[in-house]
Amino acid sequence: MFTVTSADGTEVRAHDSGSGPVILIVPPGMDDGTGYRKVAAALSESYRVLVLHRRQYRLDLPSPCSFADEIADVKAVVEELGEKALIFGHSSGGYLALECLAAIPKAFYAGAVYEPPVPLDRLAGGEFLPAAQRAVAAGHPGKAMQIFTRDMVGLPPWQARLIGVLVGLFPKMRRMAPRQIADVAAMDALGFRLSSFQSLSAPVLLIGGDRSPRHLDARLDALSRVLQNSDQVVLRGQGHSAQSGAPQELAAAIAAFYSRALLSA
Repeated sequence: MFTVTSADGTEVRAHDSGSGPVILIVPPGMDDGTGYRKVAAALSESYRVLVLHRRQYRLDLPSPCSFADEIADVKAVVEELGEKALIFGHSSGGYLALECLAAIPKAFYAGAVYEPPVPLDRLAGGEFLPAAQRAVAAGHPGKAMQIFTRDMVGLPPWQARLIGVLVGLFPKMRRMAPRQIADVAAMDALGFRLSSFQSLSAPVLLIGGDRSPRHLDARLDALSRVLQNSDQVVLRGQGHSAQSGAPQELAAAIAAFYSRALLSA
């Protein structure tokens, strides 16, 4: 386990494996880092891989937290490493990775993101966020996650209902669900940030699945038009959870991109 102290005194934790050039993985919502074990295992054959246990999803820490808090955590990690890295983030972790590239650009050779919900015509939570927050406050995390997955992510209603039921059944998911809604609120607090990524000069790999909701593909396309130096990869047969559906394929895409970025650095 890799640990370091963030600017406000909070201990930052990351699972540490492998050796070589560093890849820092910033997981998506509802993930304490364990969802990326298979991807990390594949990458650690050639790289040192740090999988961040994001502050937003640390059940031992108070909630909510801001993106500024999590950027500070990433800054503490890379300063402790003392070397440049590649940062990879998934979903809200991908949005956070982009913000880290903008805030501390000298820390990274390159970045890669999987379907970050960078807002285009509306915020990630938007008009649906208050209803989800009320459900959390009323002690109904399953209902909050149903609102999140149906109205914010865009999953079919039947699938959103199933996720709501599962959240109600599993204690860890019940405890993590309010953190997911807090994560959306943290993203919404940033406002519309697409144009701010025009200044990024580091190469960025945009990864998506061809079975994901179409609005996620539209966000990747918008990022490709804004970023100075980007490439895109589509994982066939995958949706928003390629870390579990195709971990080897996802790891291979990240590794190949990082190899090219290191050669051109």
